[in-house]
Formats: sequence, C-alpha cells, structure tokens
Amino acid sequence: MQPRFIPRGRTCGAHPRMSVRFLYNHMTRAAAVLALATACFALEPEAVQLRRGEHQIEVAIGGRPFTTYYFSSAVSKPYLMPLETPSGVIVTRPFPVVNDIPDGDIKDKSFEPHQRPLYFGHGNVNGLDFWEEEVFDWYMTDHARQPYGHMLLKKVEQVSQDGTAGTVRARFRLLDPNQRQIAEETQSFTFRGDAQTRTIDCEFVVFATDGPVVFGDAKEGTFAIRLNRDLSKPNDHMLNSLGQRGEPAIWGKPADWVNYSGTVGGKPVGIVVFDAPDSFHHPTPWMAREYGLLAANPFGLRKFTGDKNKDGSWTVPEGQSIRFRYRVVIYDGEIAPDELAQAYAQYAAVK
Repeated sequence: MQPRFIPRGRTCGAHPRMSVRFLYNHMTRAAAVLALATACFALEPEAVQLRRGEHQIEVAIGGRPFTTYYFSSAVSKPYLMPLETPSGVIVTRPFPVVNDIPDGDIKDKSFEPHQRPLYFGHGNVNGLDFWEEEVFDWYMTDHARQPYGHMLLKKVEQVSQDGTAGTVRARFRLLDPNQRQIAEETQSFTFRGDAQTRTIDCEFVVFATDGPVVFGDAKEGTFAIRLNRDLSKPNDHMLNSLGQRGEPAIWGKPADWVNYSGTVGGKPVGIVVFDAPDSFHHPTPWMAREYGLLAANPFGLRKFTGDKNKDGSWTVPEGQSIRFRYRVVIYDGEIAPDELAQAYAQYAAVK
C-alpha cells in the first residue's frame, strides 16, 4: 500500500494536527489508523511504464519521465538517476553520468564523486570498499589503500508493470579486485506515483554465497541519495521522526525516517526515506549530511558514537542472507510532520 499525501494546510476532519512525538506514542498498526491514513492521502494513482534497454531500465509515471535504473559494467555499482517530482523538478544532483563528472565542481569539498543520485553500497564488506569507487581514486586522498570492490550484473530477474505499479529486480555479483566473487546481491524496486508524489519501495538482499560476509563498522554507507545542490547548506532543511532538525541532531542517530526539504528552482519540494520495521537494525542510524547526502547506515555504531566499546559490524554466515528495506517518497510542495508520521505508520503496518 502506498501513502497518498495531501497538500499542506488540508487536514482530515476527525484528526486535528498533532505533534510528531504524540503521534508516535499513540499511533498503532490497527486498522483504524490504516483507514485514516488512506482517507487522508487519497490521490488517484497514475500509470507506471517501464522500458528495458541494454544497460538500463527507464521508468515513467503518468506518461512523464521519473528515473532510470543503470547497471552498466562500466560502473562499479548500479544506481537510479535522476529522481524527479511529478511536476518535473529534479531533486538529485546531475552527476556522475556513467563515470563523467563536471570539472567545475571538483574543488567543492563535498564533491564526493562516488555519491550517485540513489545507490546501495557499504564502505567495508569483507574489507572491500563498495561505497567509494576505484575510478575516482584520484579524488579519495584519504582512502588508506583499502581495496575496492565492484558489482557486476548477473541477471535482470524481473521487469513487470501492472497498471499503477512497476517492479524491477536484478541480481549482482559482488567481486574483489581479482574478480573473485565474495557474495551476491539482489536489488528490487517498485515504483508508484500520483499527482503529488513519486514512491520507490526498495529492497536489498545480500547472500553469503562464497563464505561468510562481514559488514564492518564504517560510517561510509549504506543506502544513499545525493541531493540537488539547491537542497544543501545553507538551504538544507532536515527533520527526523523524533522531531529533531539539522545535521548535528540527526547525523548518526537512529530514527524511523528522515525528511529533506527545500526549494529547487524556486519550487518547494522534498524527499523522505522510511526505514522499514523489518529492515536490518531498525531503527537505523542516519548518515545525513547538510551538504546534500541522505543515507541510512545500520553498521556505523562505533564511528557514529565514538564509543570504542560499541561495534556495529555484522557477519552473515555462509548460506544465509541479510535484508534491507526502505521507502523513498519524492514530493512537490510541502508535507507537514504529522502527515509524514501518518504515512510512516501506514507503511510500517504493511508486511
């Protein structure tokens, strides 16, 4: 079930606006809450179209471009690019395109060329870096000679559309610099949309196919979105599910969701990421940065807290797997905190 948002300023008659904390203390997964959320966010769903290419799958919603899923072997990891609101505002940054980057941005200290518009990768998997990319090693002067891993498409397992939903699932091999496989990973995305929102339900499953897989405690990770420069400092507006605002209050802290909003080209827009209750280490800590990075990282406990007694690393035994689930909602206009809380309650109630 997908949340349906209403424009800011309109409320459901039976429920006045309440604080985020009040809603989180009192909202449950009961049918009454689901009915309320559905009634409040009842916008007509739009048709989803998928078009398969050799190295990408294009996604359109309501007859308008939304995003493209790229998985070329020329790139170290698959990614979605760009992410657009229903009105066509692009909320993610426009590079890298394959491995090309604009010269004018290189001196920006938050340049981080490996941070693609939407991707999944961790900075320490069996000692390999799947977050940063070898092609940009010239930029990463502090990489400390850590070897890079890379992902290679094994098979596109599903490309299906059913009216108002489209689903893509692809399986990848996780390789070391010698092309030795250390694991496999499936990435699944289900796309939906309406007149105000675009929604991506994301699932990532890592399979320990070739021995145990160890996710190390690292702050560089894991599910990430790099946003349009107009949304970054000094125009950044971050809010989490606990009502905390700004990078100092949100970075490294666990929460059910983080919302990043502002204006792009003078138009109000936003993007929120929900961490599913059954995702690994829920509620996840957030690697949310004011320069435009919105990332969920369930492994960086020691790095985030500075407490040497904590260890966020995790070992997946051979033959087993680990699963991560998130919902991304991109929207035009503004959405109030209580509306976000209602939408999260609706998402959390559906298995």
